[in-house]
Amino acid sequence: MRLSLLLLLLLPGPPPALGMEDAAFPHPGESSQPPPRACPLRCSCPRDDTVDCDGLDLQVFPDNITRAAQHLSLQNNQLQELPYNELSRLSGLRTLNLHNNLISSEGLPDEAFESLTQLQHISVAQNKLSVAPQFLPRSLRVADLAANQMTEIFPLTFGEKPALRAVYLHNNQLGNTGLPPDAFRGSAAVATLSLSSNRLRYVPPSLPPALERLHLQNNLISKVPRGALSRQTHLRELHLQHNQLTDSGLDATTFSKLHCLEYLDLSHNQLAAVPAGLPHTLAVLHLGRNRIRQVEAARLRGARGLRYLLLQHNPLGAAGLPAGALRPLRDLHTLHLYGNGLDRVPPALPRRLRALVLPHNRVAMLGARDLAATPGLTELNLAYNRLASAHVHPRAFRRLRALRSLDLAGNQLTRLPAGLPAGLHTLRLQRNQLRALEPEPLAGLDQLRDLSLAHNQLRVGDIGPGTWHELQALQVRGGLVSHTVPRAPLSPCLPGSSP
Repeated sequence: MRLSLLLLLLLPGPPPALGMEDAAFPHPGESSQPPPRACPLRCSCPRDDTVDCDGLDLQVFPDNITRAAQHLSLQNNQLQELPYNELSRLSGLRTLNLHNNLISSEGLPDEAFESLTQLQHISVAQNKLSVAPQFLPRSLRVADLAANQMTEIFPLTFGEKPALRAVYLHNNQLGNTGLPPDAFRGSAAVATLSLSSNRLRYVPPSLPPALERLHLQNNLISKVPRGALSRQTHLRELHLQHNQLTDSGLDATTFSKLHCLEYLDLSHNQLAAVPAGLPHTLAVLHLGRNRIRQVEAARLRGARGLRYLLLQHNPLGAAGLPAGALRPLRDLHTLHLYGNGLDRVPPALPRRLRALVLPHNRVAMLGARDLAATPGLTELNLAYNRLASAHVHPRAFRRLRALRSLDLAGNQLTRLPAGLPAGLHTLRLQRNQLRALEPEPLAGLDQLRDLSLAHNQLRVGDIGPGTWHELQALQVRGGLVSHTVPRAPLSPCLPGSSP
C-alpha cells in the first residue's frame, strides 16, 4: 500500500491550469533566464538596442531586426537597395551606418528615411548615389554622404534640421548648380561642412552662419564672391588649398569679417601676393605652392597674431623678403621658406621666432649677424643649400643659445662649424664633404643625442682622438660605427626623481 502511494506521487500528473503557477518559481529543469533575443543571422547584438552586421557580404537587407534597435550598422556589405517596408519598422533608430555598400539612388526610395523620426547619425558614404536623398529626418545631427557620385542635393536633404551639426559631402561630383541656394535654410547650427574634392568653381553663397570648419580644398574654385563669407563670423578653419584662386578672385573684404579665423590654407593656388584683409585672430597661414614673388609688410599688418607662416615653393628669390617685411608678426613662431631661391637668411626676422625652415634654397654664406635677430631659435634647418665652410662665420651661431636642432645636411662643408650652441640635441651633417672630425668643435656638446654624419668623406682614421669624449648623451651616430660611451649610472633615489 505504501509502495503504491509512493509511485502515484512520483508519476507525472496532468499539467497545472494556466495562472495557477507562481511565475517566480520556475519548473524544475527550466532555465530562469529570459528567452534569447532575435538577432539576424551572422550578425551580433551585444545589447538590446544594437545590431551589428558589419562586413558580412550581405546582399539583402536583414528582415528580422528587432523593433527596439536604436543602433544599426550594415557597413562593408554589398547592399544595393534599402527596402522601405523594413526601414519603416525601425522608427526608434538613432544611428544608421551604411558606409561602403553598393546602394544607388534608384535603390533608395524618396521616403526611405521618412519614418526614422529619432535618427541622429546617418552614414551612406562610399556608395553609388548619383543624387542625394530628397528627404532626411528633421532630428538629424550628423550626415555623411561622402565618396559617392552625387551631382545634386535638394532643399530638404539638409534643410529644416535645427539640430544638424556636421555634413560631409567630400569626394562627390557636386558643381555650384547642384547646390540649391536654400540648401541649409532652417539648419543654422551646422558647424562642420566638408565639400572638398568636388567640382565647385566658386565658394557657394548662403552657407550656414554657425560654421566653424569649412573644407573646400581640391575643387576648381577661382574666386570667392563678395560677401560669400560675410555671415560666417564663427569660422575657425578654412581650407581652400588645391584650387585655382588668383589675386582677382579675392578682395580686401574676403577674410576681413572672419573675426574667429585661426587656420587659413591657401596653398597650391595661383596667388601672386599675400591676401589683404587678414584677421588678427589668424594663427596659421599656409601660402605654399603659389606664385608669390614678394611679401609686403602692409598685407601682414592685420594678422599680427600669426604664429605659423608657410611660404614654401614660391618664387620669392633674393628680393622677395625685404628687411622688415615680417616685422608686424611679433609673435611668429615658425617660418617655412623651403624652395624659394633665397641666397641668404632673410634680414630682420621677428625676434620671437622659434623655428626657421630654409632647406633647398641657395644660401651660400652665414655672416656673424645673420641670425643675431632671432636669439630664441630652437630649430634651424639650412639643409640642401650651398654653404661652404669658408663662408660660415665662426660666430654665426654664437647667439643661438636656445637652439636644439640644427640641420646642415646636403651642403658643401668640409669641416664642422665652429661655435655650435651647447644645448644642441640634434646635429645633421650628412651629405657634405667632411674629411676630418676633431674634438674641438664638439667640445661642450654634452646634450647632443643625435649626430648624423652619413655620406661624407670620413674614414675611421680621420676621427681625432677624444672626439667622442664629451658627448655623454649621444644615442644616434648616423653613418659611423657606434660604440658605447661610458657614463655614470643614474640613481632612482635622488631627491625629486621619479621612479
